[in-house]
Amino acid sequence: MTTARLPLFPLNAVLFPGLVLPLNVFEERYRAMMRELLKTDESEPRRFAVVAIRDGREVAPTAPGLPDQTALPEKGPAAGFGPDPIQAFHRVGCVADAASIRERADGGFEVMCTGTTRVKLLSVDADGPFLTAEVEHIPEEQGEETEELAEGVLRAFRAYQKRLAGARERSLTTSELPDDPSVVSYLVAAAAVLDTPAKQRLLQAPDTTTRLREELALLRAETAVLRHLPSLPAVELTRTPTSPN
Repeated sequence: MTTARLPLFPLNAVLFPGLVLPLNVFEERYRAMMRELLKTDESEPRRFAVVAIRDGREVAPTAPGLPDQTALPEKGPAAGFGPDPIQAFHRVGCVADAASIRERADGGFEVMCTGTTRVKLLSVDADGPFLTAEVEHIPEEQGEETEELAEGVLRAFRAYQKRLAGARERSLTTSELPDDPSVVSYLVAAAAVLDTPAKQRLLQAPDTTTRLREELALLRAETAVLRHLPSLPAVELTRTPTSPN
């Protein structure tokens, strides 16, 4: 397996290969990461690893609050992630390639990145100004009957989207979605309104077939639930909101 050491950017979200993620960077540890990435020539990929924080939250306080109103916020690359940071993160993440990094007047950064490949988190180092991680590349195995499953997932996704957004809202059509089963599996995983643990399970599925089968079951179950709920506000399923760090 191919391994690499990359800057580590933990989020309360899951990044999938092929999906675009805008980031609003304001914490100093992540500002330092972006300054380091900017040292890489524009002709080379500016890569870092994105992992989801377990339970969708940091595991230790990072700001003053109850019960100790006088507590000072933690500082440093591992602030908020406990004495052994790797335990705070899901072990499967995604490499992000920063297509653009724009520094603001206040010293923060606006970053537009794209997920590329899945990686397994092997170790986390907190000795520098930001977290780094040793990661191992995870190949995407196809499995069996992926094309048939992908077609079924697309049909289920269209029904789910229409039920969620309402018939009057613009919906994706099959022609607008890719044909590659693995790409379909990641796009649907990112677009479906699921919690972080559910998205994480889809990211770390052992192969495309497993991911598509789980998505088919999830979409059918969610659509069945939505049939019995009142009208919901429209949701733009193909847009990912800016993620603050």
